[in-house]
Amino acid sequence: MLNKVMLIGRLGQDPELKYTTSGMPVTNLSVATDESYTDKEGNKVDKTEWHRVVVYQRQAENCANYLGKGSLVFVEGSLQTRKWTDQQGQDRYVTEIKAQRVQFLDRRGERGEGGSRGEGGDRMKKAGNFNRRPQPNYGEEDMGSPFPSEAGSEMDKVPF
Repeated sequence: MLNKVMLIGRLGQDPELKYTTSGMPVTNLSVATDESYTDKEGNKVDKTEWHRVVVYQRQAENCANYLGKGSLVFVEGSLQTRKWTDQQGQDRYVTEIKAQRVQFLDRRGERGEGGSRGEGGDRMKKAGNFNRRPQPNYGEEDMGSPFPSEAGSEMDKVPF
């Protein structure tokens, strides 16, 4: 059986870091993915899907320290559904992605449009490469937007 999730998206808000009663760090991310298509009437339709992502341990602290609203991330993990009882005694459920890996895709100090953490770039410069894997340099080639709706007519040039 397979339970695997992979997505690339932008954070809709700053990461939320909390600690369990045993002291384990847990960070919640809200990640948006985007798609566009043409409906039956020929109108372009943009659709955004929001994903709840939970990150644990040291990776949770890294996400909280180095990511902010608008950051571009690759998330790899699995779906999990949690159940709890609210204050009124009602059973509640939430389905979320339990991250095994979160890769930061923005260039160092760069944020997506609308990024709110102005200090993020400074913090990244001070931190250097602490706890970060070296990112390959592919000649700084502009790969375009990860969201099809932002790519515009460039998607029309794709050969397949």
